[in-house]
Amino acid sequence: MKVIAINGSPKAKGNTYSSLAVVCEELNKNGIETEIIQIGNMNLTGCKACGYCGKNGGKCVFNDGLNEIAEKVKAADGLIVGSPVYYAGINGTVKSFLDRLFFTSSASMRFKAAAALVALRRSGGVAALEEINRYFLFSEMIITPTRYWSVIHGGAPGEAAKDEEGMQIARNIGNNMAYILKMKEAAESLEKPVLEDKIKMGFIR
Repeated sequence: MKVIAINGSPKAKGNTYSSLAVVCEELNKNGIETEIIQIGNMNLTGCKACGYCGKNGGKCVFNDGLNEIAEKVKAADGLIVGSPVYYAGINGTVKSFLDRLFFTSSASMRFKAAAALVALRRSGGVAALEEINRYFLFSEMIITPTRYWSVIHGGAPGEAAKDEEGMQIARNIGNNMAYILKMKEAAESLEKPVLEDKIKMGFIR
């Protein structure tokens, strides 16, 4: 089993990365492979709603690295998204990444294990966390529960390690996601609920 962790920070080894690393360490202890991919330093454009992906097997029209990451996410059993918080929400690169990833790959996300965490100096974390979780819920992913909101505090790189409760939450995410993945593996013989064709109800007539 494998989990892909997305580091949405432009800082390769900042607090978002170190928090994800704690989660991944616990997953590794449970025999689950992990890979942290930094997208925060990528020049990712936002979704243009051109419809190209719908006609070309889920491939985005832009060749800026997202398609390659999307293939890794599709092949993985779980997804963790980490974002820094600047203005009480996820940063712009993470927003562009998630819009395009889920627009092109939402159908393959169903029942994958998912988790979100955000790193910030002071406040705005819960709003950012809910923003990420909406992508998971929309795609019928299994959101990993934690004992508290997965908001990790720290300003300068390395400060997140001083947030003892935050680090405990990160460890909790790793162990709980491992449990979810093992439950899924044990229940592979169960038939998944029937996925009905989506009804798109327009509000303007």
